[in-house]
Amino acid sequence: MPAKTAIRHILWPDNTASTTSALLIAFMQTAFLRTSVVLMLLAMVLLALAGNAQAHSITGNDANFVQDIDGPAVVPFIYLGAKHMVTGYDHLLYLIGVVFFLYRPVQVVQYVTLFAAGHSITLLTGVLADLQVNAYLIDTIIGLSIAYKALENMGGFEKLGRLHPDPRLAVFVFGLFHGLGLATKLQEFELSPNGLIVNIISFNVGVELGQFLALFIIFIVLSYWRRFASYLRHAFITNTALMSGGFLLAAYQFTHYLLN
Repeated sequence: MPAKTAIRHILWPDNTASTTSALLIAFMQTAFLRTSVVLMLLAMVLLALAGNAQAHSITGNDANFVQDIDGPAVVPFIYLGAKHMVTGYDHLLYLIGVVFFLYRPVQVVQYVTLFAAGHSITLLTGVLADLQVNAYLIDTIIGLSIAYKALENMGGFEKLGRLHPDPRLAVFVFGLFHGLGLATKLQEFELSPNGLIVNIISFNVGVELGQFLALFIIFIVLSYWRRFASYLRHAFITNTALMSGGFLLAAYQFTHYLLN
């Protein structure tokens, strides 16, 4: 028997070696998943703070297109809506919180439908009725909605008993604020009245398509993680990171509100 093999057998018998390897693999999987989720959440927050103070505004060529368009443009506005949702870190963080403990697709559909109904109402009404709201304050509330959902996931409202807010109602109400946040991004431009209704509806359709794509990816990632015991074991720390990100975003936006 080679010397290295003999030493391994002396230090780690076959059964011990197998057990050690299994434990090491399990530990690496747990650490990797936990670290990946936390880093993902922190990265989204850092990207948010590195960007414009107003959350994921429409900029660059997209802004030039929206400003110059005169008439219906269904496909481009669907694209803009989908892009805005997929790159909208605040919406994505909130959706992660919403579906974190939803295991059945029917539950996901129920909650996401309420959220979509809420933000569709205020997106369309906000732009078409030209509702003037402070974008920084709305984005502050959106940040707080992330913290609220994370706290709810951590059992922070369980002691309230019957006073515990209905999670479905909360998702709908926060959807209204998220929709106002979307509306403020379009209100940054002087939109042509020619084709405005068609374009705003198209933008909202794009938002829903982008939300579906984002949720599909989020749900797959969470479903995979749920196969491991580490999912529930690290649910608290994950939602703590989520809540911290929400408070950080809210504080950032509210600071700009005070300064402006």
